[in-house]
Amino acid sequence: MGLKCGIVGLPNVGKSTLFNCLTNAKAQAANFPFCTIEPNIGMITVPDSRLNALEKIVIPERVMPATVEIVDIAGLVKGASKGEGLGNKFLANIRETDAIIHVLRCFDNENIVHVDGSINPVRDKETIDAELQLKDLETVESRLGKVKKQAETGGDKDAKKMYDVLIKAQTHLSAGKSIRSMDLTENELIAIKELQLLTAKPVLYLCNVDESGLKQENDHVKAVRASISDEGAEILMLATAAEAEIAEFETVEERELFLADLGLSEPGVNKLIRSGYGLLNLETYFTAGVKEVRAWTYPKGSLAPQAAGVIHSDFERGFIKAEVIKFDDFIKYGSEAAVKEAGKMSMEGKEYVVQDGDIMDFKFNV
Repeated sequence: MGLKCGIVGLPNVGKSTLFNCLTNAKAQAANFPFCTIEPNIGMITVPDSRLNALEKIVIPERVMPATVEIVDIAGLVKGASKGEGLGNKFLANIRETDAIIHVLRCFDNENIVHVDGSINPVRDKETIDAELQLKDLETVESRLGKVKKQAETGGDKDAKKMYDVLIKAQTHLSAGKSIRSMDLTENELIAIKELQLLTAKPVLYLCNVDESGLKQENDHVKAVRASISDEGAEILMLATAAEAEIAEFETVEERELFLADLGLSEPGVNKLIRSGYGLLNLETYFTAGVKEVRAWTYPKGSLAPQAAGVIHSDFERGFIKAEVIKFDDFIKYGSEAAVKEAGKMSMEGKEYVVQDGDIMDFKFNV
């Protein structure tokens, strides 16, 4: 679907190490600022135990999981909105993403330098927030200058509506608040989306802790949680150094032993990937046949024809109906034939809202 999450944060907070863990790539990770200049891009698979369950029943020739594109973006510093550091490049790269994973350093280690000389994740968050807000304010005020005259003449109703939204956004940003925390109507949301504002993007705060911080929230994490209480954003704790070790193990047994020592049932990056998937407002439906069991990504709330179009545009254009089996029913009865016999397969039309986990077979004609 071409949707992507951007990993952002100040220099040297663990972004590239996290990217390597997520993608099994080997982006340069070093103890100095601006280690990453050009964004690293990778495709990551979305962990989903339902695929494993379907594979055991169907025994297909291949299994294809859902994927999300992940982008490791160069570190930002104070003044980026005015071009400091790699500011313009950094901000342009963020604009191209659909959601943000904001990495905050929440561990103390005197051997790893911090660009501001001390560990304070709330300050770090506010630094990046301020730069993104300033850039958005610049965008809003630029557009205001273009629509003000049209709005004031009274002849262009659309210009008046856009002007009102822009004034509202200008006031909000000038108060040091991000667009995603604004109370907007559906029409205002559409207008704001057109501007591609940086602070309108959904965000997940990732607190990068050491291994001891996984067992109990440290003071840094508690401070971050308090600072985002009014944002409605998700917060996750993850030890990127430990995750890097997990990624290096060659056998499942070694990995499981290490995870057990950390008190984890799975690598933290698995939870992060699923959270990123949800951050993009995505869900999964499945197709299941002997040739292939596959997870398909679609925007939450999609109607059946739109979901069919994820496979091919012809499926949407010529959509007739969809045979739908609920995942739990498929597992319970053990085969498509048994599901049909139990009367648990439904025939759905163009108004059907696809549900996460649906197993679908589309009928179409073009």
